[in-house]
Parts: sequence; structure tokens; C-alpha cells
Amino acid sequence: QVQLVESGGGLAQAGGSLRLSCATSGIIFSGHTMGWFRRAPGKEREFVAAISTSGAATAYDDSVKGRFTISRDNSENLVVLQMSSLKPEDTAVYYCAARPGTWYDNHKPALYHLWGQGTRVTVSS
Repeated sequence: QVQLVESGGGLAQAGGSLRLSCATSGIIFSGHTMGWFRRAPGKEREFVAAISTSGAATAYDDSVKGRFTISRDNSENLVVLQMSSLKPEDTAVYYCAARPGTWYDNHKPALYHLWGQGTRVTVSS
């Protein structure tokens, strides 16, 4: 059974940090590009970050560049989003997603075929 399970969400103060994890099972993890997306209240789902199969390449939305770091551990089938210098506008439900190991148009959610259930992040001012 294919599963992507996010964890680590919660409440943080502006300027603080949170670490989101996505544990996967049922897929050849090292063969998948992994991404993080988020959906803020009343807004559409938006791209946050992506990481290539080996971890050698990463991509970030401009809104999180320099504050968030995506990483992966192919031995643990795990992808992590380290978030720091959090802002109230980072408040959203964060989703982990997987796609076959290609590296283009990483910001397009339609290219990801596997999704987690999401974890909520709330940043207070």
C-alpha cells in the first residue's frame, strides 16, 4: 500500500522554526522526485519546494527561499522540510507529494501523482 504520511506540523511563533517530515512506503522512494506544497485558507495549493531523486538538486518558491530547506534520506524513505524564520503568511496545510524521477516544472501539482494527507502549520504573529 502506497502511503505518504506527513508529520511535524503545529503552532509556531513568527520567527520560529518547524520541521516537517514525510514518511513514505510502498514506493521506490529513490526513484521519485519529492515535493512540498501548501494550501493556505481561502487560497489555492501552491508549490513550496522540491528535491531530485538523489537530493543533488533542489528548487524553492521565491517566498520561502533562504528560509526553508528540503532534504531527503533515501535509506529511510523520508523527505524533510526544515522551516525557519517563519512568517504568519506561512500558515497553511502542508502536503508532501511524489512524482516519477523527472526534474522539470516542479512547481506544477498536476505532475505529482502521489499525495499525503497534509499537516497543518499555524504561525502566530
